[in-house]
Amino acid sequence: MDIEEVREYTLSLVGVTEDQPFGPDNITFRVEGKIFLCLWLGEEGMARADKPPHFALKMKPERGEEIREQYEAVTPAWHWNKRHWSDVAYEMIDDDVVRAWIREAHSLIVASLPKYKRAAYQQSI
Repeated sequence: MDIEEVREYTLSLVGVTEDQPFGPDNITFRVEGKIFLCLWLGEEGMARADKPPHFALKMKPERGEEIREQYEAVTPAWHWNKRHWSDVAYEMIDDDVVRAWIREAHSLIVASLPKYKRAAYQQSI
């Protein structure tokens, strides 16, 4: 997947909104105001050879540990709670796997919503 495919796929999920609260270098994706993915757009005017295109993805702690062990392209997230967030170098991983992880993060947030809000999302997932 490239950066636009990540953005388009994430926005296609039920109830997802995007904004840029951290400046022009990142887009956050939310459900009911809760962030589940932060897509790095690159530092304006700066190339980062040490960091490939990536996003920070929210996961259950044990799940994050599991995939970090399986994939070299997944590391503890920079500037996020490393127990719950992982940086994913999405261009280095199969597209179907990346999509599944994005859905998983979206579902994690939906599951944390109050019951009366959660029902509307679960019916359309």
